[in-house]
Amino acid sequence: MMLAIDQVLGPDEVSAIRAAIPGLTFGDGAASAGKFAREVKANDQAAPSPALDAVLGQVTQALTANPIFGFAARPRLMTRLILSRYRTGQTYGLHVDDALMNGVRTDLSFTLFLSDPDTYEGGALVIEDTFEQRAVKLPAGDLILYPSTTLHRVEPVTSGERLAVVGWVQSWVRSADQREILFDLERSLRQVHEAEGKSALFDTLAKTRTNLLRLWAAD
Repeated sequence: MMLAIDQVLGPDEVSAIRAAIPGLTFGDGAASAGKFAREVKANDQAAPSPALDAVLGQVTQALTANPIFGFAARPRLMTRLILSRYRTGQTYGLHVDDALMNGVRTDLSFTLFLSDPDTYEGGALVIEDTFEQRAVKLPAGDLILYPSTTLHRVEPVTSGERLAVVGWVQSWVRSADQREILFDLERSLRQVHEAEGKSALFDTLAKTRTNLLRLWAAD
């Protein structure tokens, strides 16, 4: 399942993060890539610092508080987040994310956009599935969540600057099909509650959702 989540960060939060970015130091993004991916990775990555920790802490807090992200990803562990920058001519060629990152199995990948699409040209995230290639370029503050098993790339930026936070999730529910079933049940559960409150149907759906999660969650 590939899912766009609106406004993980609000406009004020995006503005605050962007205001902090000029004070950060950036290095070669290829340093964090796997052996073969670094051959096609040409971008910048914020270097560790207390200022970066503050920025990434704010993003982590927003992710943790976002119910849609939680229901879709069922996060058990997350890798350390990366703040990436693409300037004119920079790109990330076709690759698949490493299966393990610092002991964390990567079930899901995400990109949280920090630059509005009209401020840069190119730079779309292109995700391949068995039928087509999907180009994603979302407003600042929005996030795209997608399976780490996919081939994907970032098109060259031809003007402007593309800023984003990227990360990876190890889910409590390893199967993508099972995560999607639980996500659909969660949405249905909330719609029933909005329409009729805590009804018999709501209770049955809640029982089904909870017991499936109990059945499928990793030990």
